[in-house]
Amino acid sequence: MHSHDHGHEHGPRNYSRAFAVGIALNLAFTIAEATFGILSHSLALVSDAGHNLSDVLGLALAWGAAGLAARPATARHTYGFRRSTILAALTNAVVLLIVVGGLIWEAIGRFRSPHVVASGTVIAVAVVGILVNGASAFLFLSGRHGDLNLRGAFLHLLADAGVSLGVVLAGFAMRATGLAWIDPAVAIAIAGVIAFGTWGVFRESLNLAMDAVPDQIVPKDVAEFLGGLPGVQGVHDLHVWAMSTSETALTAHLVVPEQEMRDEDIAQIADQLHHRFGIGHATIQVERGDGEAECDRVRDCP
Repeated sequence: MHSHDHGHEHGPRNYSRAFAVGIALNLAFTIAEATFGILSHSLALVSDAGHNLSDVLGLALAWGAAGLAARPATARHTYGFRRSTILAALTNAVVLLIVVGGLIWEAIGRFRSPHVVASGTVIAVAVVGILVNGASAFLFLSGRHGDLNLRGAFLHLLADAGVSLGVVLAGFAMRATGLAWIDPAVAIAIAGVIAFGTWGVFRESLNLAMDAVPDQIVPKDVAEFLGGLPGVQGVHDLHVWAMSTSETALTAHLVVPEQEMRDEDIAQIADQLHHRFGIGHATIQVERGDGEAECDRVRDCP
């Protein structure tokens, strides 16, 4: 007996408007921030502008991936293009980590040859950055829990708002003390914040790309749930993986030697997997073999 349940709603709701507004706001601000950063000789502003540019590209990539994920499956791509959201999250994380390296390298050079910074311009532009990034992050607030792609966008924009706040404080510190080294020091701090916020997304998206079990699911709990079902004497070939940043799939063989398992029973198991663990695609194969023999044959029995 074999059943594949598809009775659940797939994918997050459409965030196309959020992506479009976020990209437009951040692109306009990036151009303004880079211009004023160069005019005011502020590496902190230029660094933050470079980071914001990478976020614009990241938002565009995430938007494109979300669009691909919504396309229907084909004969060649039987799962559709859902995994593009995982690849987008991974690419965004890698790009941001590369940007961090560039920021730190440039900041070290500024320590050797500091520039006089127009602190008033730095403060004004950074305040605008807090408003732009805060508003953009709010657009993805509701989607951050169920989709790694959206969570990556939300965290990056929220971090940008925090970084802009740091630049504001640095501007006041430079105005009060006249110390030019504060500017590259803030640039390094910005790089640290970016790296800290990006590492988790990088690690999780890399794991998902390698078909690891999503972080929010404990494989042992799933195995124990299936093994505790009425009549089930063994569970093997249990696999759980991410189809996208918001959808999870499962395949498993259940050894049920004595009890008849109907299609309705398997559908109910799929519903429970969905509600308990967030697994929306469950493929269950029922076997009539001896449970103890099956558990001797495999290692993943509960």
